[in-house]
Amino acid sequence: MGRVTGKRVLITAAGAGIGRSAALTLSREGATVWASDIDPAKLDILKRQDAAIRTVALDVLNEMEITSLAQSLGAIDVLFNCAGYVAAGSILDCSEEDWDFSFDLNVKSMFRVVKAFLPAMLSSGRGASIINMASIASSVKGAPNRLAYCASKAAVIGFTKSIAADYSAHGIRCNAICPATIDTPSLHQRIDNQAIKSGQDRDKVHAAFVARQAMGRLGTAEEVAALVTYLASDESTFTTGTAQIIDGGWSN
Repeated sequence: MGRVTGKRVLITAAGAGIGRSAALTLSREGATVWASDIDPAKLDILKRQDAAIRTVALDVLNEMEITSLAQSLGAIDVLFNCAGYVAAGSILDCSEEDWDFSFDLNVKSMFRVVKAFLPAMLSSGRGASIINMASIASSVKGAPNRLAYCASKAAVIGFTKSIAADYSAHGIRCNAICPATIDTPSLHQRIDNQAIKSGQDRDKVHAAFVARQAMGRLGTAEEVAALVTYLASDESTFTTGTAQIIDGGWSN
């Protein structure tokens, strides 16, 4: 028996990085996983890695798509909101477009998805676990040149705590995960972009990202997926309203 055997799980942004690792790990641990992403090609690759995973194209900015999926799936046991966007820049660099998009994807998408799936979670009477992707760069710790990202991820932590306060007595747990720098395709794209924009050597930009962690290395998507699995499982039934830090010592 796996750690989440019998649980019905939905993951957003499951086509790559942390979402992909979480889908593979939870499926391996016995869950029935619906992996969603805006990019069907990434979902095809995931499906080839694990045929048991059920894939569905989903734009978390589209309320109608979310509502339709919620009606189709009914009550789920675990919701992992993983979709997000990292906007670079200080307040003087941040456009209103970057600010608005950061909050729309990083925060409002969670609002839409939770609001759509929560009624069936409540009516099932089984309880459920909602897991929201925040960041160490948030209300936990400021990061340079990440204004919109830090502000939006701080909002995720507040959103998480509010959901927990409102629904813990109804068997709904809600926790946020706050990673530091994780080795994902998204990170490598940001490193490439920063190197081009600054004219710096790519290896030096990469080294600066690594140096932020006291452990002297990047985290892995699999390490974050292990934390997702804990929060999805019955091992964490007394854990709610928390911001789970997994940062290699960056916030120390």
